[in-house]
Amino acid sequence: MQIYLDYSATTPARPEAIQAMQKALTQQWGNPSSLHEWGQRAATALELARMQVASLINALPESIIFTSGGTEADNLAIMGIARLYTKPQHIIISSVEHSAVAEPARQLEQLGWEVTRLPVDKFGRIHPLDLQESLRSNTVLISIVYGQSEVGTLQPIEALGQIARDRNIMFHTDAVQVAGKLQVDVQKLPVDLLSLSSHKLYGPQGAGALYVRPGVELVPILGGGGQELKMRSGTQALPTIVGFGVAAELALQEIDVETPRLIGLRDRLFDLLAHVPSLVPTGDRYYRLPHHTSFCIVSPSCRPYQKRDTGRITGKTLVRQLNLAGIGISSGSACSSGKLTPSPILLAMGYDEIGAVGGIRLTLGRETTEADIDWTVIAIEQILDRLMPKVALCRP
Repeated sequence: MQIYLDYSATTPARPEAIQAMQKALTQQWGNPSSLHEWGQRAATALELARMQVASLINALPESIIFTSGGTEADNLAIMGIARLYTKPQHIIISSVEHSAVAEPARQLEQLGWEVTRLPVDKFGRIHPLDLQESLRSNTVLISIVYGQSEVGTLQPIEALGQIARDRNIMFHTDAVQVAGKLQVDVQKLPVDLLSLSSHKLYGPQGAGALYVRPGVELVPILGGGGQELKMRSGTQALPTIVGFGVAAELALQEIDVETPRLIGLRDRLFDLLAHVPSLVPTGDRYYRLPHHTSFCIVSPSCRPYQKRDTGRITGKTLVRQLNLAGIGISSGSACSSGKLTPSPILLAMGYDEIGAVGGIRLTLGRETTEADIDWTVIAIEQILDRLMPKVALCRP
């Protein structure tokens, strides 16, 4: 029996998306920039995908810029705004951003930019007043993640975005984990830039998009032929973009049924693990991604933190043990799960270094059933019961 519970890391491409990709590879393989019939067949498929992705967030098709994924979309948003200025300015991000936002912000900081990293409460949530108090006369961009991938917390994007709009400051949000799971309407949300990723909603890996509100100016980060409205040069990866479009269209069609189902499974998993004393839920239980659960393993070990300490049960330990049982989960964020270092997200939320290596994440998807949840709970309980006594002799 195999159970995949790591849908926040990636999702399997839907059969409908794969079928559309096969058609693109065999019948629509022309260059979309070419004027002949082969190119125009490709261009028609490209623009259909643009309309499908735009509909997912109620955007105008011409406001969708296709990229290689969510990371490039985040970088284009941040660096595209920064390059408008000849001198360093001030930007604001949260202390719980994905590395696709945190790293370009760090790079700007090395170039002399001022970067404010907003604090979060113990649930990983930003208070709008903290943003209000962080604004400066030279603040030119605010980038706040919509749904945090590691602990599942949703940020008050409406309130935060409105603060930015009232001051005429560009506002970007990474909605990679949110789109396709919650209704996103950029006609109502006060956002200027919004990042999307195909493989988080059952499309292929290698495709993403940046929504750019009409009238917002960006400086491209890639030089070349000026594709994607001159904002992202390079011949478009049509098969992956077409698959992205189909997946986006189907996600929108199913969201009213699938999201409540995922919430039910999510809450079932939280409730069934509530009595396990060595697991503490992380993130905000109410303002939360519908498919997301996360916990911190509370080890009874009282030894000081050491990077090579193999006696303590870390999140990585449980990931490996569950993998042997045929269950796939994640330790911390997927992009850094191979490193036994404290999670910067949990540290920002107030966890100490020992607690910050104990984070795990179980995320649900289209194939997840109640039986999967129940069997996973049994497996976790058995593994923790077997491993915990080995470190339980230590007393403060």
